[in-house]
Amino acid sequence: MSNFWKEFTGPVFSLAPMEDVTDTVFREIVMGMAAPNKLHVVFTEFTSVEGMNHPVGRERVSERLIVNASERQLLKKLNIKLVAQIWGRDPEIYHNIAKFITENYNFDGIDINMGCPVKKVVKIGACSALIGEPSLAKEIIAATKEGTSLPVSVKTRTGIREHQTEEWITNLLDVEPAAIILHGRTQRMQSEADASWEEIRKAVQLKNQLKPHIPLHGNGDVLSYNQGLQRIKETGVDGVMTGRGIFQNPWFFDPEKTEIPMEERIAKLLEHTRLFEQTWSPGKNFNILKRFYKIYLNGFPGAAKMRGDLMNVTDFREVYSYFDK
Repeated sequence: MSNFWKEFTGPVFSLAPMEDVTDTVFREIVMGMAAPNKLHVVFTEFTSVEGMNHPVGRERVSERLIVNASERQLLKKLNIKLVAQIWGRDPEIYHNIAKFITENYNFDGIDINMGCPVKKVVKIGACSALIGEPSLAKEIIAATKEGTSLPVSVKTRTGIREHQTEEWITNLLDVEPAAIILHGRTQRMQSEADASWEEIRKAVQLKNQLKPHIPLHGNGDVLSYNQGLQRIKETGVDGVMTGRGIFQNPWFFDPEKTEIPMEERIAKLLEHTRLFEQTWSPGKNFNILKRFYKIYLNGFPGAAKMRGDLMNVTDFREVYSYFDK
């Protein structure tokens, strides 16, 4: 299969994989608001290869790879690429799960999480901890590539305790991932302090010298589409990924949408709620929705009261009744 990362002919914007955020429902809602005729990539929540490899755990873990038919139809219509992100530590299991995903799902690519800094994940030597084990990281990438015909990208950070961008990126380039998405923070920085786009620029310069055919995308503190375009211009990255920026503006992927009226915000909140209920009820905890209510209810008189009121609802019915008053 061709590497879609190399086929893009303009600036690419992607939505970062986020725990309990980028499920099929949120991806559909956000991409449904995206501007047409632009280049976008979305990712699943990060999925444990060990969990997928376990006969008992697979059913629960595989929820992260669910794609609603309505989302699939939307992404196909807009030519948006969908990537399954996986994480773990064992190269053989990566190989097996890459093969399983390729044979049983319909994704456009697989991404390896070498960036998550969460302590419980780092403690077991996975995700950003792999920056400290470059040989194992290379084994994992190679094993994953051997298990799939899909393009295999890597999302990572600039280092562990300090920036080690040149050394780490050189290591990754050796095994030729389909693309690299680089978050401009170290593991130690978590989500604090400013992301270093200077380090990302260094990484671009390095890959242009060593492997210019491998796309490199930047991530960190991109809060608007236009800011992302500026980052591309300043650093030479092939694209930009946003994570927390989507919490400030769910309409991020449409740069023309700058003023969103209250009625539209409420309508989108209700659409999200209905789709969440259809997809996950019973099952997922209803309270997950409340983090999304906070991002829709902003920027108009009375928004703070609405947010406060909705933090106290306990089920879908109460949400619908609140707005039917």
